Amino acid sequence: MRLPVLFIFVTVVLDSMGIGIIMPVMPDLIQEVGNVDLSKAAIWGGALTVVYAINQFLFSPIIGGLSDAHGRRPVLLIALFVMALDYLVMALASSLWLLFIGRFVGGITAATHSTAAAYMADISTSEEKAKNFGLLGAAFGVGFILGPMLGGLLAEYGSRAPFYAAAVLAFTNMLFGYFILPESLKNNNRRKFDWRRANPFGTFKQMKKLPGLMPMLIVFLLLSIAFFVYPSIWAFFGRAQFGWDARMVGFSLAAYGFGIVIIQGALIRPVLKRFGEKITAIFGMSIHLLSFLAYTQMTETWQFFAFLPISVFSAVAVPALQGLMSNSVGENAQGELQGAMSSLTALATIISPFVMTQVFSYFTREGAPVFLPSAPFLLSALSVIVALLLFSRWKSPEP
Repeated sequence: MRLPVLFIFVTVVLDSMGIGIIMPVMPDLIQEVGNVDLSKAAIWGGALTVVYAINQFLFSPIIGGLSDAHGRRPVLLIALFVMALDYLVMALASSLWLLFIGRFVGGITAATHSTAAAYMADISTSEEKAKNFGLLGAAFGVGFILGPMLGGLLAEYGSRAPFYAAAVLAFTNMLFGYFILPESLKNNNRRKFDWRRANPFGTFKQMKKLPGLMPMLIVFLLLSIAFFVYPSIWAFFGRAQFGWDARMVGFSLAAYGFGIVIIQGALIRPVLKRFGEKITAIFGMSIHLLSFLAYTQMTETWQFFAFLPISVFSAVAVPALQGLMSNSVGENAQGELQGAMSSLTALATIISPFVMTQVFSYFTREGAPVFLPSAPFLLSALSVIVALLLFSRWKSPEP
């Protein structure tokens, strides 16, 4: 692996780890800082998630536009430096408002995923894009494994320890990039920064001018909303459906993340070569649908792990969609496109946790019409069905 590609891989890993590291210790940290019980801590935790997601939604196209104007290298390095400072703020926070400031800034720095994807698009040929986006998906999977594992292990040293570790990792990666990362954006592909385009709504307006892309962005949004059912309710679902404790929840998430790494890091290339991007996307979405329906029938832990080798194949859907969309826009709009997709991902992280937790609460509360912890997965299945119907009607624009 070339050093610049390794840097991009590690950057996406750190973005992903930022979520995973927090998951095991955030309830303890909120209770400690806010002096509240677990029930109220969950409410504060939801508010922190929304603040983080809203900023990621708002700033993704801004950062993507800045990278199109000034290059990928300075945007990535500055964001990593700010990310390291943000983790230190979270580690030293003595009030809930400092946690909010930390999550506010964290949402901005997490928007660098769009710039990392644009860098990968810059250095990839049309034939390589989907495969290299799969590598980014594998990086997300690595972070999804390491984050909960590292957070759980370091939690033994206190609720602040994971944040110190994350700060050191972000700063070290920034130094690594400073010495080895060349600029990938050619001067003739740069364009002037425009505030009308560098916001989520302006970006979507611009995307409407590109034939055939808006339906794909809607498919991407629906699939993202469905996927984010996992971080939204998995810990709660595991306890209610299987009787898991926190360690088992973390282990299940790590196992799922490991499967994503295998699929997107190794198997997606032969799958794409054999079936092409469109069929691969349909296959991945179909596995998503099958998985969500399967969760409604599971009652034992072994059933989840037995089905896991099948469910992780859903991870081929997003890289295939990314490849199709990336090949539909010009070289000077890759940052904008990736910014739009990152904004859609952030929008999904706003919508999905709110909706899914409400549905879970309604069907698990005392007096519920039926006890159904898996109800959010049925909603996710419906979202995937709509996405599949839209995608089946989409026709690839002429090159």
